[in-house]
Amino acid sequence: MTMNKEQLEMSFNASIRCRQAMRSRPKRNRAQWWFNRMRAVVDNALDRTPAPSPRPEQRYLTLPRTR
Repeated sequence: MTMNKEQLEMSFNASIRCRQAMRSRPKRNRAQWWFNRMRAVVDNALDRTPAPSPRPEQRYLTLPRTR
């Protein structure tokens, strides 16, 4: 198997306009709605005291016997 070590050059047709801006508008609106909603949730969140840390627990690890 031989490897081609030449550089591949590509050109883009500048006359073709990208329509990505038109496609991303609904996504942008949904994202703005989502982040506005999450900001409202955080702003309206109740202050709560953290839960106490759990009691220490002793665990034993059983391993198979090997020679």
